[in-house]
Amino acid sequence: MPYGDQSQQSSALAALPTTRQSEAIRGNHGALLGFNQLSPAAVDLILLGDLTGRYATGSYTRRNSSGTLTLRQDRQGAADHGHRITAAIACHVARTGGTADQLTRLLLHPDHEGGRHAQIIELRSGLARARAYIERVWASASAEVTATVAVGSRHGAHEDLVTLRERIETTSWRGERGRTALRVLRAHLNFAEAAGGRLHAASERQAAEEAGISRQTLRNAYEAVLKPGGWLRRLRVGHGTEGSTWYLGNGPAAPLPSRVGTSQCPPDEALGEWSTPETEVTPETKGESEGGNSPAESTDQGTAHPASGQWSTPETQGSPDVDSRVIGRLMANDAFAHQGLGSSALMVIGALHANPAQSAAELVASSSVSRATVYRTLERLHGHGLVQRDGFAWTLAPRALEGIGASAAQAVTEPGPGWDVLAAAYGTTGVAEARQAFHAAERAAYRAALEARAEHRAPALTIVRDGATVLVPAQRADEVPVHWRAPDGSVLDPVTRRPLPGWRVATDGRLILHSPGDQLTYEELVAANTLALRCWETAA
Repeated sequence: MPYGDQSQQSSALAALPTTRQSEAIRGNHGALLGFNQLSPAAVDLILLGDLTGRYATGSYTRRNSSGTLTLRQDRQGAADHGHRITAAIACHVARTGGTADQLTRLLLHPDHEGGRHAQIIELRSGLARARAYIERVWASASAEVTATVAVGSRHGAHEDLVTLRERIETTSWRGERGRTALRVLRAHLNFAEAAGGRLHAASERQAAEEAGISRQTLRNAYEAVLKPGGWLRRLRVGHGTEGSTWYLGNGPAAPLPSRVGTSQCPPDEALGEWSTPETEVTPETKGESEGGNSPAESTDQGTAHPASGQWSTPETQGSPDVDSRVIGRLMANDAFAHQGLGSSALMVIGALHANPAQSAAELVASSSVSRATVYRTLERLHGHGLVQRDGFAWTLAPRALEGIGASAAQAVTEPGPGWDVLAAAYGTTGVAEARQAFHAAERAAYRAALEARAEHRAPALTIVRDGATVLVPAQRADEVPVHWRAPDGSVLDPVTRRPLPGWRVATDGRLILHSPGDQLTYEELVAANTLALRCWETAA
């Protein structure tokens, strides 16, 4: 035992007494351990480990360079699975106001299955290495818990989603990849608002239809932007008729690296270069490059950071601000497909809806769209009568979001038939309907394959005779020859010609075997089915 005798261990855990004795307490845990500040799920996770396989998803597989899933080595998968369980326990303890010492005692207790990973590290590398590992996990868990807000009611959940939406709207989504990621994130936010919290269920096809993009484009946005950026996590892969389980995060804690910003260099007078409005170095910019603090350094993603070799330009000044509700309502329309107005038009419309009367230079910052794309998009929208210009200021047309004949109250919620006219002009009419039909065909084929797999069907054999395709009957292993059957329905041994106990001939002539497993009650069958599902999820 790594921490003295049992009495010292029990007294150390007395800071966390429980209101009920968990069903997991056995053997040395005959006395009531102190866990009342932890939830019952946390107590079971500590004592029994990950019985449901919740933290095993993705631990035993990885994507290779071609993007296909491959199995990890057993030791690597078990280590990743154990680390996830350790991190989950650390978050549970951090939420209750515990300490790193309490976490260490919980994980290194020999009877706690949830701390098996830390115990293996102690066994292989020593106590000092195990303590150092637990300290690193504790630091990450404490930072994660500190950055989150506890939600205790449905009203609090809606407030949390509103705060998340404001964070999304003030984040810079640069480039076509960033704008596509925003559409995917907005689709999942719609699902989360319907579910009443950040935890929600949705299939990839549902999210693709909601965002108005293809399924492969959605996967690319998730793997390249949303998952690495901490915006979206898939907790469980969907199976059968159930969609995947997702959780919305808060995004990156710090601005993205400097590669997100502009790649241009300021003019060098020694080389005979001259300044332009885009590259002019102002005294404020010079002060920033010398290490001074400025508002530009405290803005969100895409901001110029002189210390990183960046400088202020019209594309990095100001802060992003779009109305994602407008984007969420319009993005599934055919007019905003890839070959139509596109995602850049969504960003410009969302920025103008949030803050009317903006100049083109201001739209570059608020919509996170490059200057050339902003001018090009404004001209296209102006040609369709969606925006209007007053000097240098651009605003949405009075009936831009109404469509034709819709009221202003319905402007955001129900795009009118005017968008259908634009879709017809760009030749994108029916794109969303075709995508839904394609996904419906995929779902039908997938469910048929699942049913065939559940029935253990073998591929059908056919031959062509006289120009006609004839099905060849498959040989069944449970077919009983006539000379094996007894008059009373029992099965005769072909060698001894004596009845075989337990074997019977069904009314359809098939061979069946009566076993104790056939006498299970309904509750026993439900328990066996639950156990099989848990084994399947753990393997997946």
